[in-house]
Amino acid sequence: MNRRFLFVLGSSRSEGNTELLAREAAEQLPADVEQRWIDLAEHPLPDFEDLRHDSDHVRPTDGSTALLLDATLAATDIVIASPLYWYSLSAHTKRYLDHWSGWLRTPGIDFKATLAGRTLWGVTALAHEESEVADPLIGTLNHSAAYMGMRFGGVLLGNGSRPGDVLHDLDALARAKTFFAQEPPLARFPYEAS
Repeated sequence: MNRRFLFVLGSSRSEGNTELLAREAAEQLPADVEQRWIDLAEHPLPDFEDLRHDSDHVRPTDGSTALLLDATLAATDIVIASPLYWYSLSAHTKRYLDHWSGWLRTPGIDFKATLAGRTLWGVTALAHEESEVADPLIGTLNHSAAYMGMRFGGVLLGNGSRPGDVLHDLDALARAKTFFAQEPPLARFPYEAS
């Protein structure tokens, strides 16, 4: 299967530090790797309503929900590019992942089986020198990948607060050069690690 990367941009600001860092990493992908970029601020999802015990789920056929579902199903690699907001994912990004819960129950798409074996990646910019403050964001992505039976490529971290700051983080730019070149392992919950 040819690799198809879906970059899900979760910032409320276009061309922010997280997006800039994601684009630096994406530039290293081979030319034959398909890239699709979807900005959640431009394609907002409705608030997720948990109907798992209340009603039948119907596959969305139009709007942002259908666009993101179809793009997610088509991707071999999903890159969550979310800035670190209050030590976790942005609201746009969290809403996207919340919709996965509904898609798990949507008849005819086998959402979990389709994503199993595919790869989830993360990119984030943070305005803090100590990278440990991003552990909640990293944990959310790792655990989501583990639940889905996906591989997890980790999270590319960069430092930046003001627009463009991340382009001065030479360590992050160096990591971006090889970030997508690694062979990611199958994601595991911490209690599964041996």
